[in-house]
Amino acid sequence: MAATPKKRHSKSRRNNRRSHHMRIARELVAISKCPNCGVLKTPHQVCWNCGHYKGQLIKKAL
Repeated sequence: MAATPKKRHSKSRRNNRRSHHMRIARELVAISKCPNCGVLKTPHQVCWNCGHYKGQLIKKAL
């Protein structure tokens, strides 16, 4: 027989438990330098500073 919960956990309690997952994931993410402007960014993402990806302008910078 497996243990089963007597009562349902609230969404707040569930989300509080999961809040640490993103923090751990952020620490494991690699960081690379944008070849266009030199700002640190996550790989395989459009640069938030200049809007370039793989040498092409994808969107205008803010």
